[in-house]
Amino acid sequence: MSVNVRINSPNVQYTDAHITARYSYQTTSVHRDGNNITASPCATEMTFRTERRVPRLGVMLVGWGGNNGTTVTAAVLANSLGLTWSTKTGQKKANYFGSFLQASTVCLGSGLEGDVNIPFRDLLPMVHPNDIVFDGWDISSMDLGCAMERAQVFDWSLQEQLRPHLSLMKPRPSIYIPEFIAANQESRADNVLTGTLADQVQQIRADIRDFQQSSGVDKVIVLWTANTERFTDIVPGVNDSADGLLAAIQAGAEVSPSSLFAVASILEGCAYINGSPQNTFVPGVIELAVQKGVFIGGDDFKSGQTKIKSVLVDFLVSAGIKPTSIVSYNHLGNNDGKNLSAPEQFRSKEISKSNVVDDMVQSNHILYQPGEKPDHCVVIKYVPYVGDSKRAMDEYTSEIMMGGTNTIAMHNTCEDSLLASPIILDLVILTELCQRVAVQLQGEEEFQSFHSVLALLAFLCKAPLVPPGSPVINAFFRQRACIENIMRACLGLPPQNYMLLEHKLQKNFLSHMSCNDKVSALKKVALVNGTSKPLTNGFCTHEDDVAYAM
Repeated sequence: MSVNVRINSPNVQYTDAHITARYSYQTTSVHRDGNNITASPCATEMTFRTERRVPRLGVMLVGWGGNNGTTVTAAVLANSLGLTWSTKTGQKKANYFGSFLQASTVCLGSGLEGDVNIPFRDLLPMVHPNDIVFDGWDISSMDLGCAMERAQVFDWSLQEQLRPHLSLMKPRPSIYIPEFIAANQESRADNVLTGTLADQVQQIRADIRDFQQSSGVDKVIVLWTANTERFTDIVPGVNDSADGLLAAIQAGAEVSPSSLFAVASILEGCAYINGSPQNTFVPGVIELAVQKGVFIGGDDFKSGQTKIKSVLVDFLVSAGIKPTSIVSYNHLGNNDGKNLSAPEQFRSKEISKSNVVDDMVQSNHILYQPGEKPDHCVVIKYVPYVGDSKRAMDEYTSEIMMGGTNTIAMHNTCEDSLLASPIILDLVILTELCQRVAVQLQGEEEFQSFHSVLALLAFLCKAPLVPPGSPVINAFFRQRACIENIMRACLGLPPQNYMLLEHKLQKNFLSHMSCNDKVSALKKVALVNGTSKPLTNGFCTHEDDVAYAM
């Protein structure tokens, strides 16, 4: 059940069209001179403006007939229909577990009974997954009903309920360039575009327009969830600039399918998200996105093993423990594992998995000398029998006090596509929300959007794409706090600081608080002589009577 959040503040205004919030962005500027460090608090006044109208969203998936594409489409359909099904462990009901927007909560503040936690999705007006309309492309012509059966992700009784609906959905022909994916994918490629690269880009653009017109959606976001490609070489004059890339497409030079889809989407004004690890966003694609003011984001879904790594290494380094060796072993039996069995495609995945600890290591110069990193080894093996049920084994070895050693070993088994699918939903919903947010700096007349390279998506990606010169953050809780606090800024609310000083000082300081609604702030439960007692008229008569305050 959704909740309605309304901010009571003179800094926040509601109209039928917008939520407008004045906000003071406070940071700390640091100057280093040898061993002398000077820190200066800074504040920037700005205004956030968020469109309240939630559009009808269309999502086009590249690789629609793959495990992720069929699973996310079927899951949304099951939730929309409110399906239930029986398994050997009992009856199951469709849900969105694994989606941080749909299935996690955020602390809004304190109320009469303590912290008030609300669903993340209710902070701001957002698209609901049930309302998303799907379409897409695939090199396999198999309809989604048969593709769901091939994926072997859902219980059979659920598949039987979904098949009549999914069998009506068939992917559009896709771009197939054999040199970029494993040779073992050739047998699936019976639904491919022909013609020059320029012809194929034009066809993708026409497909986007056709989908938007035929479905009646207000906007389209394109997301790549197809095979992992090999890395693309950055070639001066070919893909290192927008003009060079567009000329290379016209000339038929080497451009990856994922980059071709990105170009087509950007030229159509559609945000493009890369869910695989290859370097889709060559400099020419990034420059084109900036020129057109279109969001791009990626790379590679951060679903299971890597998400745990971004939590565990953050915990170890923050606790003053020094990870020295990280070994990750995977075996996977779905088509993703089959494609990754080729060395060049595996290399793309290895790179995206290996860099996930870098920012946490670099943050602690006490544990690590400049340039020092843990030994980090990633292994992926294709084991057909396990299907989509991925096995992941990890061993973290760390140095502790006085030459001691600490080793943490873990084993994780999960359906890979059931972890990736809610991430797909979060990526497109968060991207759409960002399209409705604009920021005005004090003293400027114009509102501006976020940078075309949408770094806010880093929380959901193994190898976050960030604007040039921006720091790359992989630490799980820093990434999540970034999203939460930007959403709070859109409502004129301060970041969560978790200081809870009202509970940590000898005497209560409620009377010193500045609050827009004094009565609301003071309506608390006082503990008088050890007994809970509501405060008369919302005010306390003696500060020592108040044991709990906002």
